[in-house]
Amino acid sequence: MRLFPPFLFGRISLQHFEKDFRGCLVKVNRSLLNINMNRTIFGGTIFSACDPFYAILYWQIFARKKMRVQTWLKSAHIRYLKPADTDLFIRFHLSEEDISEAEAALNGDKGKFIKSYTIEMTNKRGEVCVIAETEVYIRRVSSSQKELSGF
Repeated sequence: MRLFPPFLFGRISLQHFEKDFRGCLVKVNRSLLNINMNRTIFGGTIFSACDPFYAILYWQIFARKKMRVQTWLKSAHIRYLKPADTDLFIRFHLSEEDISEAEAALNGDKGKFIKSYTIEMTNKRGEVCVIAETEVYIRRVSSSQKELSGF
């Protein structure tokens, strides 16, 4: 994933996945490639860093359960609280309850699941610089449909 162009050029790096894809740690490195006129991290880079990871986590979890799903980020709202003048760190985590809730919804009549998550992005000093509200969308894919996800 580090070579995916939006991440590579945005200086976004996946630090590690937690066991069984229950979470991950992402770092946005502040560099000449992603700073704005105020010498802080460009907002588009910050958005890119919070975009795919809940979808990827869910896709990986359900792929290991042999469930064919399609995952997307459905919506996001970002609040910038402090200038991102250092690297940013983002921790994504899914609880067992999150996964059970999604699985029950996917196995239900509609075969889809939508849930919102709050993401905090902290700087090197541990201060929260950004809060993002993201909404993940998952739908079950039948055996006759083509899967689009493939993380």
